[in-house]
Amino acid sequence: MRLVFVFILMGYTFFSCNNGDKAPDVSGIKVELKSMRFEKDLFSLDTAGFTVKLDKLLAAYPSFGENFLATILNADPKWSADSAANYVLGFTSAYKQVYDTVQVVFRDFDPYEKEIKKALQYVKYYFPQFKDRSQLITYIGPMDGYGDILSDDAIIIGLQHHLGKNFSLYKSRFVQETYPEYISNRFEPDYIAVNCMKNILNELYPEKYDDLRLIQQMIEKGKRLYVLSRLLPNKEEYKLIGYTNDQLKAVYGHERAVWDLFVQNNFLQTIDHNIIKNYIGEGPKTQELGEASPGNIGSFAGWQIVKKYMQKNPNTGLADLMKADAETIFHQAKYKP
Repeated sequence: MRLVFVFILMGYTFFSCNNGDKAPDVSGIKVELKSMRFEKDLFSLDTAGFTVKLDKLLAAYPSFGENFLATILNADPKWSADSAANYVLGFTSAYKQVYDTVQVVFRDFDPYEKEIKKALQYVKYYFPQFKDRSQLITYIGPMDGYGDILSDDAIIIGLQHHLGKNFSLYKSRFVQETYPEYISNRFEPDYIAVNCMKNILNELYPEKYDDLRLIQQMIEKGKRLYVLSRLLPNKEEYKLIGYTNDQLKAVYGHERAVWDLFVQNNFLQTIDHNIIKNYIGEGPKTQELGEASPGNIGSFAGWQIVKKYMQKNPNTGLADLMKADAETIFHQAKYKP
């Protein structure tokens, strides 16, 4: 079955924003998060006596500093202090354009910090077992390396991946080989909180999809998107799933056709990884739906199933939802677009 997506805007408004149910009052939940701009501290170091100054800087960031050097920059732990310092100097010189852009885009980081803190209030409301982080650290790392990270004591944000989709380096062959356009289109500041909350969800509920049937994986992905929408109740839905706004509008407009793709091809119960990978996870498009369609269409369908389930079970908490059996959700939802 082949369906071709045509972007006809049919007056839909409900999918452009993440409306959801009324968000709970979390104003009384305390979140203490100290913001630290590591990239500013690093790139502003005077090159005179750089080795000593770098050592002091890394010591000021006890756990992150060591990991920045060894893991993010992949420096050899056997190197001398001077060799490591020269390596870092080479990195800061090569990434000066990135730093200069960060200085412009994130001159004021307060809006992003506030969004993360608000989301953390919802995290603590819904998942009181979450381990608090005391620090919010920003940094610049290699383009083809780590991005946003959750460590034992900090929420860590790689600003090199949030400079706006039209940032010139994102269009280079080097970056496109690692992050093709359908991924680098999300390298926007507005995805910082989304990525941070995804990391927190992955810590609370590690993804374990081995041997799960496609419908089970779809619903497990749908659970995460549903929870994400509750942690970021003011975030547009298309940003939660990583589509463009037009793609999400088109998918909602063809929701029945999307579902028929799985039903008519008897894909729902498959455990064939070669089939599953076409509908779950990153991808530029869904082959059967045409060039304009987004990938990860199974996660979209799973999200709609979970929405239907939660409409029928409004007293189900998010922690209970995450623990609920995927097949039970599927049968109780009776999803039929």
